[in-house]
Amino acid sequence: MSEVLLAVGTRKGLFIGRRRGGAWEFDESPYFNAQAVYSVAVDTRGASPRLLVGGDSSHWGPSVFHSDDLGRTWTEPARPAVKFPKDTGASLERVWQLHPAAAEPDVVYAGTEPAALYRSEDRGESFELVRPLWEHPTRSKWMPGGGGEGLHTVLTDGRDPRAVTVAVSTAGVFRTLDGGASWSPSNSGVSAVFLPDPNPEFGQCVHKVARDAVNPDRLYLQNHWGVYRSDDAGGHWTDIGEGLPSTFGFTVVAHPHRGDTAYVFPINADSDRVPADRRCRVFRTSDAGRSWEPLTAGLPREAHYGTVLRDAMCHDGADPAGVYFGNRNGEVYASADDGDSWRQLASHLPDVLCVRAAVVG
Repeated sequence: MSEVLLAVGTRKGLFIGRRRGGAWEFDESPYFNAQAVYSVAVDTRGASPRLLVGGDSSHWGPSVFHSDDLGRTWTEPARPAVKFPKDTGASLERVWQLHPAAAEPDVVYAGTEPAALYRSEDRGESFELVRPLWEHPTRSKWMPGGGGEGLHTVLTDGRDPRAVTVAVSTAGVFRTLDGGASWSPSNSGVSAVFLPDPNPEFGQCVHKVARDAVNPDRLYLQNHWGVYRSDDAGGHWTDIGEGLPSTFGFTVVAHPHRGDTAYVFPINADSDRVPADRRCRVFRTSDAGRSWEPLTAGLPREAHYGTVLRDAMCHDGADPAGVYFGNRNGEVYASADDGDSWRQLASHLPDVLCVRAAVVG
């Protein structure tokens, strides 16, 4: 019987749930107590799974930890895993993203605040700054979003390790096709309604990007107003928000096996950051954004105020897919049937910042 691990990063520590069969059990106390956990990765590429956590201690600052026994014990490198070189004049605020590369077994990418990309070749124990992106000629015009200037999304391509896509708040999407030696803005068609020019080359407040399971050139993007699809790996974007109760939101997740299938959690507005119409609903498209259906079975029916952040929704890679989300009310919900029905796994947790799940045994 397979085991599914669910890692829930919160404002005050990491909570881990485990499921064998239909029963879920959560560890008694949080790991990294009182630390804000902004990023988690479950790396299943090696002989044994490795968990990676971007923790942020108010006393000691941010760090990257790893565990090779499914979270029971943790290791912090003797020297900081992620650190800005002295000549940059920058210091690490937090690690927003940890991403095991799709085509390189030992490579892990980290996205940080200030917005930078780091690359590890030892499964996340040490990282090097990807300088061409840090030194990009547009950087001086990047502006922090409401949550800071964070590189929060990293997508690698299983067909080509040299192709990497990142998203920055609020600079937009950037791509490299040469392993990070050069980077190009990839925001054509994505609006920036808050700027005098709503269609700039860069400067969009992209909240999250996900890759289609069957067509890797198809990407889904949740913007600060607007939901989009690209069919050419980010070269151009098309609005697919029609049919949603709101096109503002933070998260987007692609189904791990079904093509043309993705999930979003609409929020009322940037000035009213609660679920759209104050209803707890996940929306799914099964036709690449031509239509959307609300998924509500098992979710609260009363007025709801739990905002889902950009990394607080995920899948576990199973078939049928387990889909999970946590919210700022400290609630965690799970579906074991592609989102058709839901159950609450946890409540009264601290503010949920991120969730990651995987089949680990």
